[in-house]
Amino acid sequence: MATYVNNLRLKEIATGDESGTWGTSTNTNLELIGEALGYSTEASFGSDADATTTIADGSADPARALYLKVTSGVSLTATRTLTIAPNTVSKVWIIENATTGSQDIAISQGSGANVTVPNGGVKIIYTDGAGAGAAVVDALTDLSVSGTLDTTGAFTSGGTITCLNQLASTSGNDLLLNAGSVNRDVKVQVNGSDLFFVQGSTGRVNAEKSAYIKQVAITSSSNAVAWDTAAAANAFYSTTENTTFSAPSNAVEGAIISVEIAQGSTAYTVAWNTVFEFAASTAPTVTATANKTDIFSFRYNGSVWQEIGRVQNLAQT
Repeated sequence: MATYVNNLRLKEIATGDESGTWGTSTNTNLELIGEALGYSTEASFGSDADATTTIADGSADPARALYLKVTSGVSLTATRTLTIAPNTVSKVWIIENATTGSQDIAISQGSGANVTVPNGGVKIIYTDGAGAGAAVVDALTDLSVSGTLDTTGAFTSGGTITCLNQLASTSGNDLLLNAGSVNRDVKVQVNGSDLFFVQGSTGRVNAEKSAYIKQVAITSSSNAVAWDTAAAANAFYSTTENTTFSAPSNAVEGAIISVEIAQGSTAYTVAWNTVFEFAASTAPTVTATANKTDIFSFRYNGSVWQEIGRVQNLAQT
């Protein structure tokens, strides 16, 4: 008697069966193999509820297709689960969620893991065919691309994008990094190196809204303030002792830094290393009054930090 226990549910003819007609079954199997390499559409959800699609034994079935466009006969009102059966089939699918109702669908096979396909989205998945405990796996998890990855549409990531070389738009369109419709930050992080914003010969680096450089507190120890300008371009210093600002570290020609010096209930004196250059080469007297603030800004010319701005004797509240 024929069986259908393979991953494509093809007919396996038993020894001695179908004498004189085995060609018909073989041709059907060949057609089904072609079907398994193709594209198909299935209205898997006939109602607003979870559903199961079962690959038919030895006959045409859209669920066998490599690329399966999943639609619905009704508008879904919540995330619905589509279970692929039998749960012994181990196979790769490309699943498109074309259901109506703007809902995600979860692809399942057994009690193991599921994969969620967002509405309007496409995912490459595989089933492990482990029976009752079968799982569905996102085949592109931890995808590593060693060459060029081109996209002509939107590229959406739910996790971290790690770029080892270059992230660029070569089509003449904008390269846009955004958090979509949710209120989230967009962060670009580099570890142990510099982050550059480089424009072309006729372009500019624009900030459509105010640019924010995080304020970082610096401290004084043994009557000296150590200022790492790479870590604290926008610095805040609350006085704790009479002190001197030492020569800043990580100075880069063209860099601009600033510091807010805030006196507490006890005022202290503040002096400057000679690498800080002021008008007429004369260092200012920092306001030595309790609960007052001075703000200084500098630009590094490759040799000294030239003062470019100063506001003194400001109230703190």
